[in-house]
Amino acid sequence: MGVVKFLVILLLVLVSGFFYYQFTEPYIMGGTVKDIEKQNITILRAVDGDTVDSSIGKIRLLGINTPEKKQPYYQEAKDFMENYENKTIAAEVHEKDKYGRYLAYIFDSESGELVNKKQLELGYANLYYYGEDKYYAEMKKADEDARAGGIGIWKKSRDFGCIELINLQWNEGKERCVNAEQLVLNNKCEKTLNVIIKDSANHIEDENLSYGLFVKNYSCVWNDDGDAITIRDESGLLLYYSYP
Repeated sequence: MGVVKFLVILLLVLVSGFFYYQFTEPYIMGGTVKDIEKQNITILRAVDGDTVDSSIGKIRLLGINTPEKKQPYYQEAKDFMENYENKTIAAEVHEKDKYGRYLAYIFDSESGELVNKKQLELGYANLYYYGEDKYYAEMKKADEDARAGGIGIWKKSRDFGCIELINLQWNEGKERCVNAEQLVLNNKCEKTLNVIIKDSANHIEDENLSYGLFVKNYSCVWNDDGDAITIRDESGLLLYYSYP
């Protein structure tokens, strides 16, 4: 085969591969969002604050994470989604996640409001992304505004300011899940605090923080590409820290 002919074939293969990738790249939560046409679907049942059963199957709302059962504002987030039961709404439906749920942004049929964003504005959810998409900026602002206003899950505890973050070693190095993540806190209140320590997803730890230093190692909890730590007690938020 001549050199010119070989180069032409190679170029064609590369070009065809490029276009195949462009039009078949799957949607990954928080990744690049393709322009997807809205479709009308019916919400059948609110499973919780960020998951619903619909006429096309189970849907997980993109960009947010709402509290789990027995956590503060779990019921408020679920009640909010129940307002859409048996209603037809518009949805941008993306690929399924590893649990077989469609990932989607959904919109109020009357106001056109982005429901995912509304959960953040009400303080019923925290931002939950592994990257940025076309809704990221407005979703992030809604999350920040709710936190600044102490709304919902961001309501400050009576003991807010007692917990100082000394260090969060989130990068375990070349290997993952080797118990090399480390959290160091300083309880400046002269009493033991019963707290919940949580990441942006659903890793939840109940801890009793005695006066002084608290040191604990974790394995595969804090994401290397960005995460947040939230610490709260029964009366509200004690500490929030996000990285990078």
